[in-house]
Amino acid sequence: MTENEENVNVTGIYSKFWRITLVVLSMLLVFVGPTYVPYAMVKVLKIDYFASIGAGIILFIVGIVFMLFLIRKKLIIM
Repeated sequence: MTENEENVNVTGIYSKFWRITLVVLSMLLVFVGPTYVPYAMVKVLKIDYFASIGAGIILFIVGIVFMLFLIRKKLIIM
């Protein structure tokens, strides 16, 4: 096996599929979490407004922490 084939056959968290999936997940948590999730909780699930805003803030914080994790693991290059 050549050196180029070894770089292509990376498995685990550093594969292209997982890198893209984890970046998209972190972006969904950051952008969709605090906007559409509270709206859906209030309108569809009939949950209290302040509880839904709290859930949106928690999802935003989780997304930021997850993004920082990806940056530290050098899956996102800044």
